[in-house]
Amino acid sequence: MKDIKYDETVIELEKELRHLCTMIKQKGREILTDFEITPPQFMALQYLILEENLTIGELSNKMFLACSTITDLVDRMEKNDLVKRKRDEKDRRVVRIQVLEKGHEIINEVLHVRRNYLAELLKDLNSQQKDFILKGVEMIYGKTL
Repeated sequence: MKDIKYDETVIELEKELRHLCTMIKQKGREILTDFEITPPQFMALQYLILEENLTIGELSNKMFLACSTITDLVDRMEKNDLVKRKRDEKDRRVVRIQVLEKGHEIINEVLHVRRNYLAELLKDLNSQQKDFILKGVEMIYGKTL
């Protein structure tokens, strides 16, 4: 990889983003302890809600986990009435994962608590400052796609 000279802003931004990501991830895990759900289940449910009726293989690709790992994950979520497996109507060989009401409810509750946490962090900022942060994060994220 080509050596690039970094200015102090890039160095500071990398450090602050790394610390922020760590803190948000830690708080997210802490929030999940109040619910009947693990971090991988939370992530899987979000994908399944965002893109309805994924297969084990599709979910495996999105989560960068082996199909066997996803199968075990879905088995546990199915036992907890978060999801159910459903045969594809067009191709009976294909099994899709459908989020049940309890899965939707848990995700909504977790997201509500996470948003409350973020609102608390941002409470001393005005709308313009929040918009500035949002635009910056969107721009950086857009470059990763």
